[in-house]
Amino acid sequence: MQAQKKGVLFVFSGPSGVGKGTLKAKLIEEFGEEIAFSVSATTRAPRPGEIDGKDYFFITRQEFEQRIANHDFLEHAQFAGNLYGTPKPYVVNLLDQGKNVLLEIEVQGAAQVKASMPECVSVFILPPSEEVLEHRLRGRGTETEEKIEARLATAKQELTHAQEYDYRIVNGSDLEAAYQALRGIYVKYTR
Repeated sequence: MQAQKKGVLFVFSGPSGVGKGTLKAKLIEEFGEEIAFSVSATTRAPRPGEIDGKDYFFITRQEFEQRIANHDFLEHAQFAGNLYGTPKPYVVNLLDQGKNVLLEIEVQGAAQVKASMPECVSVFILPPSEEVLEHRLRGRGTETEEKIEARLATAKQELTHAQEYDYRIVNGSDLEAAYQALRGIYVKYTR
């Protein structure tokens, strides 16, 4: 009997508005049965309708800090007074089951994951230009000018880290071309 093939950890990063969610959804649509999402742990309270273990693992700050001390996170950070992290045992278990795991995280978290699991495959999604990214963010019509400016400032900082990733994909006017590039990377490591 053949041993089960171990899954591959994929780390996706890129600025807000670059189309990570759309590309990820297309990948799941095609390969969904073999892909798992990592569920993050957080110290924030559940929002209405959120389910523990599905949306997040909701834990106390004390438990979170103990897990940090035990090196139980691939990466962790603090946002708006709450702690968030990717539980390492959860991800390792999925990989051991043969699932390919997708982590969509910001650049600092990605650097932590790459340090902890250097075998991961990292992909940075780029806009064709900062102007196009700004147009996409404004086109959403969902955020204030202040939030758009903050997202653009963060995007400029994130773009300086693109060269640290194994692969870079420009998601421009041809979504299908960007998807085929992502699909090619996925297939290269999983077949």
